[in-house]
Amino acid sequence: MPWYAVHTKSRHEYKVNAGLVQKKIATFLPEVRMWSKRKDRKKKISIPLFPGYLFVEIQCLNSENRLAVLKTFGVVRILGKKDNSEPIPVPDDKIDAIRRFVQTDVQIYNIQLPQVGDAARIIDGPFAGIEGVIVSADAEKDLFVINIEILHRAVAVKLEGFQISRI
Repeated sequence: MPWYAVHTKSRHEYKVNAGLVQKKIATFLPEVRMWSKRKDRKKKISIPLFPGYLFVEIQCLNSENRLAVLKTFGVVRILGKKDNSEPIPVPDDKIDAIRRFVQTDVQIYNIQLPQVGDAARIIDGPFAGIEGVIVSADAEKDLFVINIEILHRAVAVKLEGFQISRI
């Protein structure tokens, strides 16, 4: 049976998945486990591999089945051609590859951390809201040094990765 990609509202993947399962439609919501960093602790959480998307398996995508998917709370659309909005099935080998990837316990890294020379903003701590340039970055140790121009004087502040974001 063919699989179709369904675009959901932001952060509605789990609600859409539950709604489709309730309608007895086969779904696949690929998830990965990541470390979530809080101020005082780290915690392993499951998040969708493709935020805002999940897959549905439908034998025949007639107007009745399409309407059942589209009327589910949180569904935006079924992905397809732009011109006539005809849904395009996702090849089975792609779904199998995604399943294999999800089943392995591969460490996922967030690559949005700023690099040396990037402009960055401090988002946590006593310097929250201040902007500067990354002078040193050690992603493995989760430590960054940011150069802040205050009154034409450079001040270096050592920060952890969750306290900083790239601009």
